[in-house]
Formats: sequence, C-alpha cells, structure tokens
Amino acid sequence: MLTANKLEKIMELEDNLRAEYQGKLDARDAELAQAQEQLAEQKAQMQATIDQQLATLSELSRKASVNDNFEQQIRELTNRSENQQDEITTLKKRVKTLQKDLAEERTTVKELTRYDPARMKKNLDAAKKKLAEKTNANDLLQKSLSKTKGEKATLERQVKELESKLEELQSALEDENESEAA
Repeated sequence: MLTANKLEKIMELEDNLRAEYQGKLDARDAELAQAQEQLAEQKAQMQATIDQQLATLSELSRKASVNDNFEQQIRELTNRSENQQDEITTLKKRVKTLQKDLAEERTTVKELTRYDPARMKKNLDAAKKKLAEKTNANDLLQKSLSKTKGEKATLERQVKELESKLEELQSALEDENESEAA
C-alpha cells in the first residue's frame, strides 16, 4: 500500500510540475514570438528609415549649395543606422538566449513526460490486482494449513490412542501367554 501511495504522490507531483513548467514554456514562446515581431517591425522601420534617408540623400546631393546640411544629415543618419545596428545585434542576442531557454524548457518538459501518468496508473492497477490475487491465495493457503494442522493433531491423538491400546493389548497378550505357560 505504501508503494501505491508513493506512486500516486509521484503522479500528482508530475502533474503539478507539468502545470508549472507548461506556463513557463508558453510564456517563453510568447516572449520569443514578441521579440521576433519586434525585430521584424524594427527591421521594417529601419528599411523605411533607410529608404527615407536615401531619398533625402539623393535630394541633398542635387542641392550642392546646401552642402553643410547634407554632411550634417549624413552624420545623423550614420549615427542612427549604427544605433539601430547595435539594437539589432542586442535583439539578436536576446532572441538567441530566448531560443536557448526555450530549448532547455522543452528538454525539461520532455524529461517530465517520460513519467507517463496513464502508464504508471495502469501499472499500479495491475500491481494492485496481483496483490489482491496473492492475498487471496495466501488466505486460502493459511486456511488449508490451519485445516491440515487440525487434521494432523487429530491423527496424532488417534495414533497415541491406538499405540496405548496396542500396548494394553500387548501387555494383555503377554499376561495371557504367561498364564498359559504357567
């Protein structure tokens, strides 16, 4: 019975752990998807910014008289693109760490699913049935043993009675033989 209780507790623990980690996995999946969406949005924004900047640069190149403004805008755009590239690098690193965390969580879930509750419950039920059968067989054997012991005691009493009668008959026979011989 202790083993059955332990198995039930293990199954309950597994269900609790699965419920706990499934939420984390879902949160990690959502966070990863959100980070990928942000990356895509930023990429689109950057492309739009780059396209806009290219248009601005071509317009400024046509205007040679505004050379100082052109150089200033080039510096600003360069700084922006460098900043955006740094942001992209940071986001890529974050995506990689999130993917790594997701892989770890998946291995944890995979490890937890090895303990299949349905299979464990089936094995527990089979073990309970075998235990009940063996208990019944043991009870029958105990009853049979008790009955056999009772029969043995009765037979031993009968043997003692017969031995005492045999001794009485032998002594009576000897007494008769002595009286005939005398």
